[in-house]
Amino acid sequence: MEQGNVTKISSLGEFGLIKRLTESFPLNNDSSVKGVGDDAAVLKYGNKNLLVTTDLLLEGIHFDLTYVPLRHLGYKSAVVNFSDIYAMNGTPRQIVVSIGVSARFSVESLEELYSGIRLACEVYGVDMVGGDTSASLTGLTISITCIGEAATPVYRNGAKENDLICVSGDLGAAYMGLQLLEREKKLFSEGDNTEREFNGKEYLLERQLKPEARKDIVAILAEKGIVPTSMIDVSDGLSSELLHICNQSEKGCRIYEEKIPIDYQTALQAEQFNMSLITAALNGGEDYELLFTVPLGKHDLIESIPGVRIIGHITDESLGRAMITRDGAEIELKAQGWNSLKD
Repeated sequence: MEQGNVTKISSLGEFGLIKRLTESFPLNNDSSVKGVGDDAAVLKYGNKNLLVTTDLLLEGIHFDLTYVPLRHLGYKSAVVNFSDIYAMNGTPRQIVVSIGVSARFSVESLEELYSGIRLACEVYGVDMVGGDTSASLTGLTISITCIGEAATPVYRNGAKENDLICVSGDLGAAYMGLQLLEREKKLFSEGDNTEREFNGKEYLLERQLKPEARKDIVAILAEKGIVPTSMIDVSDGLSSELLHICNQSEKGCRIYEEKIPIDYQTALQAEQFNMSLITAALNGGEDYELLFTVPLGKHDLIESIPGVRIIGHITDESLGRAMITRDGAEIELKAQGWNSLKD
């Protein structure tokens, strides 16, 4: 192909590339209810809605073994898949694990990786039912496919005007944990072997190295009889995820800076790093919290759920997508989360 006709992958980004590559694929089987474009595919078999999702993690792109313990990596690689299933209002049931591994890894080190996967399966009640292994020339590759089920799947495209925008937990902590680890790697590479204390920063490191999927929130919503109109997990940053919901629902939104939940340790670390706290919360990613919308009439029920905050509302698409700052200014939301395909 001539150079003038070539499109750079980075110009599309991850989701643009996925759309470009897959939009011409029709769904030909009645069992294929939902294909590409959500946290998981939905397949109908008998009276069951099966959910299928997959994640690919590459050494040097998605994780750095300089500071990520293999046991933690195994746990995280499983949990991020479970999170996608919960984001569909489902329950994860099985995983299939495939790895590509170079000769520098020993059997014992791979056992450590799988011990983390096993722990995640125990905590979330998921079975590991198969997989594959292969040699690799480029380090460690992990690919996990998760299968789940949902009585009532929730998609990204169901948000309605005047719906409340809700988020679980707090945002930005995982990003701050990553900044801490990257700083230590840099200092170590420069020959600074000083042993540092991380007292007071444990939460940030745990959010980055050992995240948890919000199984509890899905259970509480079910107990209260609340079926979200749309839902997604916060893996690429609040701003990016909210724009996915708005784009697929063809709606606008308003969120309020003062309502975005941020932990004290996150705020303190942002100040120490002289970084924008709200930027970390909007764009940091890897929080694996649930972002969802519910009808306005569910306001009191949502307010009664510990750890869930109402941060805004859905509007007509013509009003755009924006955040209202503490001083009343309106800032357009942009998808600035992490993108592995960026130049």
